[in-house]
Amino acid sequence: MREDVLIEAGELASDLGATGGPPGDPAAGTPVVLDVRWALGMTDGADRYRAGHLPGAVYVDLETELAAPASPAAGRHPLPSPAAFQEAARRWGVHQDSHVVVYDGVGGTSAARAWWLLRYFGLEDVRILDGGLDAWNAAGHALEAGDVTAEPGDVVVRPGGMPVLDADGAAALAGGDGALLDARAGERFRGEVEPVDPQAGHIPGALSAPTTGNLAEDGRFLDDAGLRERFAALGLHTDGAARSDEPGQAHGVGVYCGSGVTASHEVAALAATGIVASLFPGSWSQWSNDPTREVATGPGRPVTP
Repeated sequence: MREDVLIEAGELASDLGATGGPPGDPAAGTPVVLDVRWALGMTDGADRYRAGHLPGAVYVDLETELAAPASPAAGRHPLPSPAAFQEAARRWGVHQDSHVVVYDGVGGTSAARAWWLLRYFGLEDVRILDGGLDAWNAAGHALEAGDVTAEPGDVVVRPGGMPVLDADGAAALAGGDGALLDARAGERFRGEVEPVDPQAGHIPGALSAPTTGNLAEDGRFLDDAGLRERFAALGLHTDGAARSDEPGQAHGVGVYCGSGVTASHEVAALAATGIVASLFPGSWSQWSNDPTREVATGPGRPVTP
């Protein structure tokens, strides 16, 4: 479970150096490494990448390569089309049997979007560098500067590898069919502030579960026990079900955030504990633009662990 989602800096360094082949070389079996440096309001990800990145890492632009154009109807980061994503993934050097590692400088909260999309489009061996760039640096591994242009890949994408929710599905989970987690900061969930979307608050019935709660102080994911404790406190079981009043009845788990980016990190954290969760890609940026959707404020409904 965890090892299917995350990779440690030492293991990645070994994988990159063990074969002598360049990163992303399918013949050598070295992983494709993708740098996904992005955060809300940050516009210098490419410059930071060029100043220093993991050896052989290819820069991925979240706004243009990991999302379709924004719209009120679809949200700020809609899923890219299969054709657009396939073109981008081939440009990154991804082949059908590639081992892919994604990382960023913010604990995986933006790299997880690439992890989720690659899994959704049919890649099986995709992992997030636990702790990201900070963990790599802390371990004393080298960086390189400048741009990397990969040899084109030949991956053929197949959508449907990860479960998704639309607005109606999210409403159903929040309304009692399961559990819907809101991965935004608590103050945005409660409706105290809203920096980017048209309404403040949350989907009625959702549970506040900020993505930052998945991480320890060093920016790495909580250990297995810590993640299980975190999600158990939200009423979730490691069999992928939300707690139900009806014994033996399994319910689904869904996650949303502002625009479907940091929610991917929560999906990854859940997957590391064996809980399968659906992503609501439109998230709050889609929901809050729809005048027919109800909006709740305050702490939300109580949780029964």
